[in-house]
Amino acid sequence: MAAAKKTRRKSARKKTQKRAAPKRAEAETPAALKRAAKRAADRLDEGSEGHSEEHDAPIEAADIVPPDLSALKEGKLYYRIGEVSQITGVKPYVLRYWESEFRLMAPQKSRSKQRLYREKDIETILTIKRLLYQERYTIAGARKKLRELGSKARAALIAETMEAAVAEGAAVRRMRGDFRRIRDELLGIRAMLAAEI
Repeated sequence: MAAAKKTRRKSARKKTQKRAAPKRAEAETPAALKRAAKRAADRLDEGSEGHSEEHDAPIEAADIVPPDLSALKEGKLYYRIGEVSQITGVKPYVLRYWESEFRLMAPQKSRSKQRLYREKDIETILTIKRLLYQERYTIAGARKKLRELGSKARAALIAETMEAAVAEGAAVRRMRGDFRRIRDELLGIRAMLAAEI
């Protein structure tokens, strides 16, 4: 019995020693130092017109989802974040992050704290997506570009983005139709070959 008490005391002492051991400060961890170095490098890159060096790597076609403007409904005033994500091809967590980075993107919130986006917000999202993914701006560079543009120039950029999105959506629909037709032809050929065997 005495031996059991001693082992309990030893394990209790070890636990308190572990708790009392000084923890490394967050700023001293290697991961924190890497983050700080990356932030400093990003600040230096902001001077180069907002374009990022790391963005020079090619983006895969699967990474950029074309907008699906057919989901925009005539007469509908507000869209929830899932609908906006489907329309713009941007994931919801990215939309929430962009809200914190771009003042232009400030959707209203319902009583239940759900984000309610208007068509104007969707157009702004598509413009930000174009600046970041197609024109290869950093977030800071895109923010600066949108700030530098006056309201008329910004409206022209948004209108140009919407026209490009409509054209891109039409091209995607055409390609999907072509792929379906090719698939149907291949299935027909496959059925003919299976009938011969």
